[in-house]
Amino acid sequence: MATVLQLNSTPSPQLIHHVAQCLQEGGVVAVPTDSFYALAVSPFNQIALERLIHLKGERSHKPFPVLIGDQTQLLRLTEVIPDVARKLIAEFWPGLLTLVLQARSTLSPILTGGLGTIGVRQPNDLRVCELLKHTGPLTGTSANRTGQPPGQSAAEVIQQLGSAVDLIVDGGPTPGGQPSTVLQLVGEIRILRQGAISRDRLQHILSAESIQLSGDQPKQA
Repeated sequence: MATVLQLNSTPSPQLIHHVAQCLQEGGVVAVPTDSFYALAVSPFNQIALERLIHLKGERSHKPFPVLIGDQTQLLRLTEVIPDVARKLIAEFWPGLLTLVLQARSTLSPILTGGLGTIGVRQPNDLRVCELLKHTGPLTGTSANRTGQPPGQSAAEVIQQLGSAVDLIVDGGPTPGGQPSTVLQLVGEIRILRQGAISRDRLQHILSAESIQLSGDQPKQA
């Protein structure tokens, strides 16, 4: 069974140490976010990524999104931060918008799905962002097996994943609701998944840059 550690108003040095050690050893950690619990591994650890893809189950080579604690961590994942990305970050981060950017060539194809891009967001949970500032970027895929509902509490993560997860950071119930909206900024600018941030809100920001969203119908969350 996974070890469960309590996350209070701010992560304690002891919690940070345990999480960092687990990640360094290739472990899988469940952490709360501003929507659901997420399965976190180091995006730079190939063995951990292989564990994650096995744990999640059949995904048809879908990429894994990544969570960051602050904007400085973006440069570990991408060399190119276009101006439009900076405008969207200023408006919607921290929050439920995942931006798909050009990935660094050194990142694993497991992480990118072989697409050469990386989906990144900063979650709107100060506790988790503080933890991420110490651990570095972590994967943020929902804490569930593919096709199953994502966990909204530590108990739900345990019920579904049990000992497949090494450590659970119990920050209490998460809000649930819609997941993040996923917006592609490489090539054609379009919504890959419609989530909590509406198309109209995105278009309002993009219009100031004379950018029109693609008319493709995104996958509904």
